[in-house]
Amino acid sequence: MTTVANPTTTTASPPAPKRGLKLTPAALIWPAMLYLILTTQVPFFMTVYYSFFRYNLVIPDDRPFIGFGNYTTLLTNPQNLQVVWNTLVLAGGTLILTLLIGGAMALLLNRNFPGRSLLRTLMISSFLVMPIVTAVVWKNMLLNPVFGFFSWVVASLGGQPVDWLAQYPMASVIAMITWEWTPFAMLILLTGLQSLPDDQLEAARLDGASPLQEFRHIVMPHWTQAIQVVVLMETIALLQVYGEIYGSTSGGPGLATTNLPYFIYQKAFAEYNIGLASAAGVITVILTNILAIYLLRMINRTNQTNKGG
Repeated sequence: MTTVANPTTTTASPPAPKRGLKLTPAALIWPAMLYLILTTQVPFFMTVYYSFFRYNLVIPDDRPFIGFGNYTTLLTNPQNLQVVWNTLVLAGGTLILTLLIGGAMALLLNRNFPGRSLLRTLMISSFLVMPIVTAVVWKNMLLNPVFGFFSWVVASLGGQPVDWLAQYPMASVIAMITWEWTPFAMLILLTGLQSLPDDQLEAARLDGASPLQEFRHIVMPHWTQAIQVVVLMETIALLQVYGEIYGSTSGGPGLATTNLPYFIYQKAFAEYNIGLASAAGVITVILTNILAIYLLRMINRTNQTNKGG
C-alpha cells in the first residue's frame, strides 16, 4: 500500500534570531567625546565665564560683572604687554632654534656610521627629562656664576664669570628649553627624511645637482609635512612653558622672563585674582591658535613657491 503524506503536517520553521543591541560607530565614539568635553571644554568655558568678573578669592562674595574689564586691563597695562612680548620671543626663538638644530641632527643621523643607534638614543634623552628637573640642572650645574660649567669655561679662557640668569635671562631660558625640545624636532624631521625615496636623490645626483640644490629642491619640499607637525606641536607646547621658568628664574629679573603661563600662576595662586588670571588664560588660548595658523600658512606658502620655482 502507498502511504499518503498528511497535507496538514508542515515543516517547523527555525526560531527567529534574537535582535541584539546594534551600536553605530557614532554611538561608540560618544563616551570618549563626552569625556573630552567634560575635561577640556567645560573648564575652558568656566575660564571664559570667570574672565568677565572681578573675582578675587580673598573676597569671594564680592564678584561683580565687569564685562571686558579684565581684558582691557591686560591689554592696556605696559607691564602686561611686556609679558605677551616675552611669550612670543620665548616661543619664537625656541621654535627657530629647535628647527635648525633638529634639522641638522636629523641630516646627520640619516647617514650610516658606526654607533648611530647609540647616538640617536643619547640625543633623545634630554626630551625625557621633566621640565622642573631641566631647570634645576641648568640653574645649578651649568649657569651658576660660581661653580657652573659655562662660567668655568669663561674663567678658563681668561674672562670673568658670568651670572647668566641675571645678565642674559631670556637667552638662558631659550637655551634651556631648546636643549629640551630639540630631540622632538629631530625625531619628526628624521622620520620625514627616512620616508624620502632614495631614487629621487640618486636621480638628482646623476643630473649633476649640488648638495645645496639637492637639499633645496628635494629634501625641503619633502620635509614640509614634518615641519608643519613640529611647528604646530611645539607652538602649542612652547606657549605653555611654565616649569622651566618656575624652577630657574621665577619670571625675573623683574618681568624679564615672565610669560603668560607664569603670569597666570602669579595672578591665580599668588594674588588670588581669578578674574584676571582667567582673562589671561583665554588670551593665551587665542594667541596659540592665531600663531599656529599663521605659521602653518606661511609654511604652505613657502612650499608652493618652491614647487612653482
